[in-house]
Amino acid sequence: SLTTAPRGFEGEGFPVRRAFAGIPMQLLDPFIHLDQMGEVEYAPGEPKGTPWHPHRGFETVTYMIDGIMEHQDSNGGGGSIGGGDTQWMTAGGGILHIETPPEHLVVSGGLFHGLQLWVNLPRSNKLVAPRYQDITGEKVKLVSSPDGGALVRVIAGEIDGNQGPGSTYTPIALAHATIAPGAKLTLPWNSEFNAVLYVLAGSGTVGPEQRPIEMGQTAVFAPGHTGDAITVSASDRQDQRTGSLEVFILGGKPIREPIAMAGPFVMNTRQEVIDAFEDFEAGRLGSIPAEHARL
Repeated sequence: SLTTAPRGFEGEGFPVRRAFAGIPMQLLDPFIHLDQMGEVEYAPGEPKGTPWHPHRGFETVTYMIDGIMEHQDSNGGGGSIGGGDTQWMTAGGGILHIETPPEHLVVSGGLFHGLQLWVNLPRSNKLVAPRYQDITGEKVKLVSSPDGGALVRVIAGEIDGNQGPGSTYTPIALAHATIAPGAKLTLPWNSEFNAVLYVLAGSGTVGPEQRPIEMGQTAVFAPGHTGDAITVSASDRQDQRTGSLEVFILGGKPIREPIAMAGPFVMNTRQEVIDAFEDFEAGRLGSIPAEHARL
């Protein structure tokens, strides 16, 4: 299936495309939510982020393509990521965090572009201790297609024997591929995984039927119909701004458990969500670090 992501705003007002809007959740399992953040050229004083907020029951994965994002959380995790870097935060039993552009980027403005993905946790790991992974670009596994027409960055999981650095609770695979005009990428795929492809930039075709696809569209492969490989080709002519087809490819072994979610909490039952809100209000999900308490 092909869907086109609607536009919206997140946090303090930065523009996003909701990549999973309109797609049945059972086809996305174990993934819950994917936003393309930007691509936007901010004027001085315009860059925006998100204020302090809680999470429980899942993981947030922030992948930056352009610009810089800073992360801080109540568990002591944090850092700054730029182009090609990933911040992987396991909320688990509960955490508070904030993501903002650094002060110098707010002052200067500039290009901002990235992705935020929510990965569900199985019932047995819903309340694990929070953790933070700083996956810099040089840690990502780089793989080129046999003809050199495509570059694949394996962020997490294993693709064709190539292991990404991200550590996951549920078996998944995440990759960002750049495909040159006219080139074709055939990516071996785990037959136990579902498969989703989102176009960050450019145009091309996807799947054995060579369905046309373009920026802002999501392709979902029917369960068991990847043919043990994902095929995507770039059009001969690409947008001058990008020069290539850029795709985010993800899949995983479905958890197949009930999902109850509201706002920043993703649990298995409605009562567990209510408990999460009550724990947050009682201060049991952590506290804002002292150096940030004045913000």
